[in-house]
Amino acid sequence: MTALLASHKTSLDAVDRTFVVLVMTLLLIGFVAMTSASIEFADRRYGDAFFFAKRYGFYLLLASVLALLTYQVPMETWRRSSWLLLLLGFVLLALVLIPGIGREVNGSRRWLAFGPLTLQASELVKLFVVLYLAAYLVRRHEEVKSKFAGFVKPMAVVSAVTLLLMMEPDFGATVVTVGTALALLFLAGVRLSQFVAVIAACVAVLVATVLISPYRMKRLTAFTDPWADQFNSGYQLTQSLIAFGRGEWTGTGLGNSVQKLFYLPEAHTDFVFAIWAEEFGFLGAMFVLTLFGLLIAKILRIARDAELRGKPFNGFVAYGIAIMLAAQVFINIGVNIGLLPTKGLTLPFMSYGGSSLMICVVMMAMIARISQENNGGRHAN
Repeated sequence: MTALLASHKTSLDAVDRTFVVLVMTLLLIGFVAMTSASIEFADRRYGDAFFFAKRYGFYLLLASVLALLTYQVPMETWRRSSWLLLLLGFVLLALVLIPGIGREVNGSRRWLAFGPLTLQASELVKLFVVLYLAAYLVRRHEEVKSKFAGFVKPMAVVSAVTLLLMMEPDFGATVVTVGTALALLFLAGVRLSQFVAVIAACVAVLVATVLISPYRMKRLTAFTDPWADQFNSGYQLTQSLIAFGRGEWTGTGLGNSVQKLFYLPEAHTDFVFAIWAEEFGFLGAMFVLTLFGLLIAKILRIARDAELRGKPFNGFVAYGIAIMLAAQVFINIGVNIGLLPTKGLTLPFMSYGGSSLMICVVMMAMIARISQENNGGRHAN
């Protein structure tokens, strides 16, 4: 037993400590930010001001258990089972669309209910796509670089995933999944002409999707000038911008947000960053952005280290997670500040959402495992 504990301690010592500190800090800030943003809403709807805080804590505890289990799994095991996980992802996305099985909220059918727990299938699928692509790019590396077929095959799989995501619909997850897939293929050395052609096709599809949907067109026009219809289509964005304005340099103080008092809808989910900026100001917002930037840079460094050590699968997985994390942060905060059209996409570690939190923590455990395998049991700073 003593030998086993000593071996486990040595394994943990090999994980990059800066990475662990960054993740723990973001989780702590996320808990504080989400609790503050949700407290009034939870009190009115459930009669318990800390309803969402308790659920966040429960999901965080569950995520921690999953993270410990994930950390024990060698990356080679993930590589061998990547296609099975992708198949599981397709099954989950299909189940979500079946009436009576998939749970519908606000016109979107994205969740599977397991008793008191709900699972958003798209959160799992995003990770499964990264694992599948990483394994494919290692297995077919030369074909991807030299043949068009090597590029088309994984994009066909991603297209099938995209179709199922759009049927929910989940436009945010679609953008993140496709963007991450294209970035990984670019890193794998796909021909630039092929890459540009697919990018153009994706942009054309996105434009067509917006044009044929009055709902999405309304969101787009509201985003370009929210003040033109600030009490209807532009309401959510204008209230978010007001929150940023009230925060000024140092904020109104923790718990003193006015916008969370039912002015800003979904304050504890998609717009939690706006409430954080109102309560902690420009400096608080920049602090969180800096933490995210440092975390993403650290993951990219771990990915590069894996490449240099002859572990390409580990490297591609880490690159994919870094890109996915960066995309979600950019899109969510971009929506909050009016840089991008409004869409339902959580801010990692901070927004309320059990599935998002669990998958984010699991992905960080996977990065910790890659870091440990990079260092091979050596101490890491």
